[in-house]
Amino acid sequence: MVPETEARVEINTEEQINQRIRRELEARVCYYAQRIDEIDGRLEELDQEWDVERVLETNAGIAFLLGVTLGAIRGKWYLLSGVVAAFLIQHAVQGWCPPVSIFRRLGVRTSAEINHERFALKALRGDFANVHMDGDQSTEQRARRAIEAADAFL
Repeated sequence: MVPETEARVEINTEEQINQRIRRELEARVCYYAQRIDEIDGRLEELDQEWDVERVLETNAGIAFLLGVTLGAIRGKWYLLSGVVAAFLIQHAVQGWCPPVSIFRRLGVRTSAEINHERFALKALRGDFANVHMDGDQSTEQRARRAIEAADAFL
């Protein structure tokens, strides 16, 4: 069975890695819950963050071109381009291939994970009218509420 597009990378990532990425998200949102004036800068950083698809495609393109170039010199290098193409097909269908495991271990997030943080930060900033942040809530409660609001938008 082919996993749904949105969750296919996370489904094929070790749970401990997904949990680490989630903990890092929660820590960042908690950090910015105490520094609302810095949220705009973080949102700009998120606009520039490369997701796992972009990292994979860029690396695959480089490896493919390397295989073709070196293959012109020594034929066996054409195999590299074939392996890269096979990995891309595998990733498109299953949401997994060997390089993705490496990228995920390095902390490269999916676009959904990046957007999760983006929505939580926007909720903290007050962008969502239906998310009420009580000034009497602790920073941690406000961060948790922002994450719950972002969960609803995913």
